Amino acid sequence: MSPPDPDTVSARRRAILLALGGAGVFTLAAAGVKGLEGGVPMAQLILFRNLFALPILLAMLWQAGGIAALKPRAPAMHALRVMFGMCGMVGAFAGYTFLPLATATVLGFTMPLFLTALSVLLLKERVGWRRWTAVTGGFAGVVIVARPGAGEALPIIPVLLVLLGALGWALAMMTIRAMGQRGERGVTIVLWFAIGSSLLAAVATVPVWVDPTPRQWLLLAGIGVVSAVAQLLMTEAYRRGDTTLLAPFEYSALLWTMLMGGLFWGEWPGPLDLLGFAVLVGAGLFIWWREATLARR
Repeated sequence: MSPPDPDTVSARRRAILLALGGAGVFTLAAAGVKGLEGGVPMAQLILFRNLFALPILLAMLWQAGGIAALKPRAPAMHALRVMFGMCGMVGAFAGYTFLPLATATVLGFTMPLFLTALSVLLLKERVGWRRWTAVTGGFAGVVIVARPGAGEALPIIPVLLVLLGALGWALAMMTIRAMGQRGERGVTIVLWFAIGSSLLAAVATVPVWVDPTPRQWLLLAGIGVVSAVAQLLMTEAYRRGDTTLLAPFEYSALLWTMLMGGLFWGEWPGPLDLLGFAVLVGAGLFIWWREATLARR
């Protein structure tokens, strides 16, 4: 087998750097949510997260050909993607607000575990004993991290919300995959999610509205802008490189959130936390490796 040409190697390196950058920028949004300290209602947070991201997303639309790129091929599937994505966003934001940053991040890594199980239940795909073992081990890692019933147990409601959010993201990924198979464009999927979730959040915000302070306005704007930038970096990374190449680099977000949580909030993980993190990340990486191996075959 001949080695890859220099252009291919260079493209892969750029894709990896973009994925690492996207994962790092996402952690800034997570820190922004934590910095709000629950002072802004969830619906209002989701609303402004999307509204402040819209100018960047509209620039994407202009590059993709303007309003014509908004025409959906599968409107019902967009509605499902909005519903599942909103569930994922609520779970993630609840985790960043009420749990240590790194803990919320690593619990979100249960998404590939849910994705593997759902592929069997909903898509009738065959999953061998190796991946089932990894799924079981990954949820054992959740138990180690959450430690239910122990003296240092995490608050159960935020943990369950993060897991529910990870399930929502898994269902959203399956919906996006199905839309992609129907020829739906990435910019169409991203923008309809932003529009749909903004409308739902706007309705939910009316009865719970609070007037943000100047500091909260700054954080809300930052969350929206950096989320859009991270999304663009990840989109460009996956446009340049294969999923099988880039997926492991998304786990670098855990290192950033551990560092940020420790420096700004004193959330340094203990030995049991690190063990749970290692088990969960190991399970996710094994599932990725196994699927990549099977795809090559």
